[in-house]
Amino acid sequence: MLNISTLQKLEQADARLAHIEESLADPSIFSKREEMLKLVAEKKELSPIIEQYRVYLEASSALEEAQAMLNEESDADFKAMIVEEIKALEKTLEEETQKLLALLIPKNPDDSRNVVMEIRAGTGGEESALFAADLFRMYGMYAEKHRFKLERISASPTELGGFKEICFSLEGQDVYAKLKYESGVHRVQRVPKTESQGRIQTSAVTVAVLPEAEDVEIEIKPSDIKVESCKSSGAGGQHINKTESAVRITHFPSGLVIECQEERSQFKNRDKAMKLLRTKLYDMRQKEQNDAIANQRRTQVGSGDRSEKIRTYNFPQNRISDHRIQLTLYSLSAFLDGDMDEVIDALATAEMAEKLKGQQDE
Repeated sequence: MLNISTLQKLEQADARLAHIEESLADPSIFSKREEMLKLVAEKKELSPIIEQYRVYLEASSALEEAQAMLNEESDADFKAMIVEEIKALEKTLEEETQKLLALLIPKNPDDSRNVVMEIRAGTGGEESALFAADLFRMYGMYAEKHRFKLERISASPTELGGFKEICFSLEGQDVYAKLKYESGVHRVQRVPKTESQGRIQTSAVTVAVLPEAEDVEIEIKPSDIKVESCKSSGAGGQHINKTESAVRITHFPSGLVIECQEERSQFKNRDKAMKLLRTKLYDMRQKEQNDAIANQRRTQVGSGDRSEKIRTYNFPQNRISDHRIQLTLYSLSAFLDGDMDEVIDALATAEMAEKLKGQQDE
């Protein structure tokens, strides 16, 4: 059952929805476009909640009626039937309550955003760099399956085909909602290509998933940055080291230095570098806000901290283990080919359960 405070808020929301529907039915609203759009958006947000609220009320009313009948009935056999019906109604009410509570959980405003991802080689030398390349391939195949658009922003390749670090953006529907769980340390256990004795080595790679900032959200004053052009370096084509197409942006207030050399055009590299700078500044601002709420209940799976070990990829046993939810699967090959949904869905379900628990405890 819902507490009195939640029920009162739902009653108010029900009345508000009725008022919105009445306002939208008034022909004069079409001359007030901005107000109309706000009302339509509010109706879209409230409608599924109130629809489920009414289902909850029906289930609650049916249970109350059955309990009243039980108190009034004297026939033993009929009372036994009512008791069984009450058990079923209690189960139904609990299910409808959970559905309603799930709708009441505040959405993460970043879930609908595009993302910028950074993969960095950690412990393990060249083997770590090679695994960073494997993860980049994995996210690329996942993006292809979900029709996300992937664009490389910057990369530091190694001679053996790995990456010391690689940064790229992903655009699509609810990208951050799906990939936010990937932030952290990814550990790999396998026999490296560079190992001649066949010994298993443990290496690590860090992944950061940053919600992309909009231009209007982060103001960057021209006086706060220094933009430099330079020659590109590393593997990448005949234009490398011949034209000054690479761009380096230094942001003085934060100390951030952003480089981009993936495009042949200096202008395109500058746009990508500015996008990455805005995203990093937005991420810094979000972290500061979260740190300021010292007593905020933790309602997510893991902290998203890049120093937190979140997953282990064990090649000899074709095993993948997510340590946050104690999930182990023996389908590593498919996972590295972009079939990540089973793990991501499990993480989302676990986060939802944590939020529901936190909401019920309040």
